[in-house]
Amino acid sequence: MKISQDIRREHGGAMDAVAAEAEAGMAQKSKEFAEAGNRVYLPIAD
Repeated sequence: MKISQDIRREHGGAMDAVAAEAEAGMAQKSKEFAEAGNRVYLPIAD
């Protein structure tokens, strides 16, 4: 527990930036998925 708290204290700001970047990437992928029809299985292209 103490190690985790120390890491958060020392690198908390950097971790927040990484989390925000990951969140933006997931939102972009979600948008791409919706534009593709929200289907997990797509038809096979010839």
